[in-house]
Amino acid sequence: MEPIGFQSILILLVVAVVLVAMFRYLQLPQVLAYLCAGIVVGPYGMAWIPDLEGTRYLAEFGLVFLMFTVGLEFSFPKLMAMKTVVFGLGGAQVFFSCLVFGFVAWLVGVPAEGAIVIGGMLAMSSTAIVMKLLSEQLEQNLLHGRHAFSVLLFQDLIVVPFLILIPALAGDGEQTVWITLGWALLKGVMVMIAIIFLGRWLLRPFFHEVASARLREFFMLAVLLLTLASAWLTDVAGLSLALGAFLAGVMLGETEYRHQVESDILPFRDILLGLFFVTIGMMLDLSAMRQLWPWVLVSVAAIILFKALLILGLGKLFAMETAVALRTGLVLSQVGEFAFALLLLANQFHLFNQQTSQILLASIILSMMVAPIIVRHNGNLAKRLVPGYTHAGESSLDVIRAEADVTDRHVIVCGYGRSGQNLAWMLEQEGVPNLALDLDPIRVRDARDAGKPVVYGDVTLRDVLEAAGLSRATALAISFYDVPAALKILDTTRLVRPDMPVIVRTKDDADLERLSAAGATEVVPESLEGSLMMGSHLLLMGVPISRIVRHVRNVRADRYQMLRGFFHGEDLHDGKDTHAYQARLHSVTQPDGAHAVGQPISTLQLEKAGVTDSAVRRGGIRGPEPAPETRLAAGDVLVLHGTPEALEQAEKILLEG
Repeated sequence: MEPIGFQSILILLVVAVVLVAMFRYLQLPQVLAYLCAGIVVGPYGMAWIPDLEGTRYLAEFGLVFLMFTVGLEFSFPKLMAMKTVVFGLGGAQVFFSCLVFGFVAWLVGVPAEGAIVIGGMLAMSSTAIVMKLLSEQLEQNLLHGRHAFSVLLFQDLIVVPFLILIPALAGDGEQTVWITLGWALLKGVMVMIAIIFLGRWLLRPFFHEVASARLREFFMLAVLLLTLASAWLTDVAGLSLALGAFLAGVMLGETEYRHQVESDILPFRDILLGLFFVTIGMMLDLSAMRQLWPWVLVSVAAIILFKALLILGLGKLFAMETAVALRTGLVLSQVGEFAFALLLLANQFHLFNQQTSQILLASIILSMMVAPIIVRHNGNLAKRLVPGYTHAGESSLDVIRAEADVTDRHVIVCGYGRSGQNLAWMLEQEGVPNLALDLDPIRVRDARDAGKPVVYGDVTLRDVLEAAGLSRATALAISFYDVPAALKILDTTRLVRPDMPVIVRTKDDADLERLSAAGATEVVPESLEGSLMMGSHLLLMGVPISRIVRHVRNVRADRYQMLRGFFHGEDLHDGKDTHAYQARLHSVTQPDGAHAVGQPISTLQLEKAGVTDSAVRRGGIRGPEPAPETRLAAGDVLVLHGTPEALEQAEKILLEG
């Protein structure tokens, strides 16, 4: 296998980063950015990366982790809770789509084996694109959003039989297609039962031992071992690697370690999935599109129109309102990322020729590029096409305005994480109206389902804050750690409501002055407030509460100056580089012959180096804030406060002059 060179990897990373940033700015799904990156750098684009076996191997490895993720997120209880719509509407959509698309492919000359796969590919819709856009538009809980989710759930499930069928369809051809399909399904079911049975018997005790070691790297290696071993077993059985990875994900998803696996594998998974979509984009032959583009355009138009009308018709059979059925059809009218998985597998087994493969690949990519436009405007399209339909769905700003209009003199809570939720609870207990905004669509959905006044919105945007009733609010609280975002919010707030109190939460005192200067009424450094609370509880054991309250008030009145700075060790446990530039405490011992020995502190001019003397320790006795005329003696320990650079310079002054 010819390796991928370092220069090729560097070029790929540069293009991918630029395109992901661009697509993020345009609010388009990242999947499309990776596909475009592959088209640009691939052998049929700028030819910066040649068509190597190594790139195709990466694509297969990415497919393995795509299916592992699907298995991990698969939920049998959720499937059974929505079984009527999932198996009814979802099953009917997949069946008729496979039948019609497969029949058309067979009519235009594709062999029966390839036509079956084409039917399955084009029946799929994009879970990644649809659910992301519906969540952003707060439509995931509307009727069409719930129906779309049910259909997508069945489509995810039906990928598994196709992973079994494709290797079987590429057999020696001595048996009929139907006998081949029957044997493949039987073998697949037997392998699945064997893996799941053994997995349930061995998996939980195995991962219990792995987790008890409390080594994150060990846990990660065990997950990778399970995934790849399961994929290898299905491959040995004559099935696909992806099927084994899916089964590994299903088995792990039923254990108590599911969430740990999700958090540990997330960065690794996202990189591999990005590479998978990049390699898929590299397969698109742009030169061939000059002759094939009419076929591609006709195919895309036919796919979108047929899938939308099919779901509209099926929706009517399932007693849906016409407009709801149409909106469901519109959001599911594209082809999805699982079609790439089936296409990649079909290409490995040579189920159709190069021209057919290129038409399919281009059609899938183009339908996914059109999808954001259709999904974003599905409500307006339904309103235009269905007379009398007025529930066209509101924009995010309209939803925020509608929520804010029912309140007055409320508190705007920016961020609805743990701190934001606790803050909102306290306000509710006192009958203070509040409106929270958050960018986590799942959190917003769950909170709104529970009746909480929470909406989806980016609080760094002026339009969003104004829609939330900034002009009528009594106060604003920023409950998350993000200094750049907090500064943007403060800038907007001070322009619109310079008189309104703004409370900002930070992790520590690193940006306290910066936020205060930007207009924050109060800045609450969580680590310092936590220290105050712990100290208060400890002092309650024997110190009068009035003295404890006085200590706390003095610290807060002094803007936490008494608690500023701390002794930094090598490991700060948070992994953030911002602390590298934060003011801290540092002890400097004065040895015999040091420049500062025998001199008053005032003559050393340490303040010019940017530090202050916090305390001096002599003979085991510590004196806070030493007087300027204090003369240092050999063995004294001077405690300094300042940034790392300033402390280094001050230490040089003390020791060398």
